[in-house]
Amino acid sequence: MEYVYAALILNETGEEINEDNVTGVLEAAGVDVEESRVKALVAALEDVDIEDAVETAAAAPAAGAAAGGAADAETADEAEDSDDDDDDDEAEAAEEAADDDEEDGDGGEGLGELFG
Repeated sequence: MEYVYAALILNETGEEINEDNVTGVLEAAGVDVEESRVKALVAALEDVDIEDAVETAAAAPAAGAAAGGAADAETADEAEDSDDDDDDDEAEAAEEAADDDEEDGDGGEGLGELFG
């Protein structure tokens, strides 16, 4: 993850993302730099618009939350419309399952595996 952070720091400061600059940031942070990982990162980011990628990544959780909220609202509406206790129990179970799914999300953990 340190390698990605180094690239983000360079992007934020307006510096070119190249092997020397990434290595410099990592060494300044006290990271034991692996040249192959630096090369892989620089090559992977060669044609990437980092600002666009960050905006897209920030928008994805918001879109997922909106979709999840709509599904929860539909489940709640179905539960209110139901006169049968069995239907109420099923709606409650569906709502609890939706809540459990939200809690099970990895929240972006493991993205560091892309670069080592």
